[in-house]
Amino acid sequence: MVISDGPRNPADMTKKQGNSKLTILSVTPDLWPQLDNLFGKSGASNGCWCMYWRLGGAYRDTARGANKEALRQLVQHGSQPGLLAFDGELPVGWCQLTPRDALRWLDRMWWFQRVDDVPVWSISCFFVRKGYRRQGVMTQLIAAALKAAKRAKAPALEAYPIDTDAPKSSSNIFVGTAATFSRAGFKVVARRASARPIMRHDLKAIAR
Repeated sequence: MVISDGPRNPADMTKKQGNSKLTILSVTPDLWPQLDNLFGKSGASNGCWCMYWRLGGAYRDTARGANKEALRQLVQHGSQPGLLAFDGELPVGWCQLTPRDALRWLDRMWWFQRVDDVPVWSISCFFVRKGYRRQGVMTQLIAAALKAAKRAKAPALEAYPIDTDAPKSSSNIFVGTAATFSRAGFKVVARRASARPIMRHDLKAIAR
């Protein structure tokens, strides 16, 4: 599915990052080298290559090269599985953005099972280049994801962040934090585990 209008002229998806601009684009086949550059040899999170929500823990038993190839195939076949943030020519951040139906592992985890039958999209994980972390890259990716999902005619965008205020919450915040999503207008729609809410943003009020 197409989730951006003309990735080479992303005026409405360009945000300020300090004194520089971040440009945020849907990942299309021509941008695969930049995504590869961002993830590097480690494949983002321990060789995951953003396969966790598709495969579950089985991604750990899969060769890193196979996980990488699986993501490359998604990109090459036009599914546009996420957004890339650029500081000039340098890729500095990523978020996985897809219809929830593409992330079948969510339904195998009881605390993330569906709230209802609304055909939501999901923003499920992030990766930010070292040196750009804690600088608002995630916030800008969320803002761009809301507009991209709106253009794709999704009724709502879901997220599955860590609530860092909850007891014994994880410090592994590749899924984002509840506070960051709350500031972006997301609301908790289910909380089956104290530190892992399901949050959702109704897209009716989002401008195209």
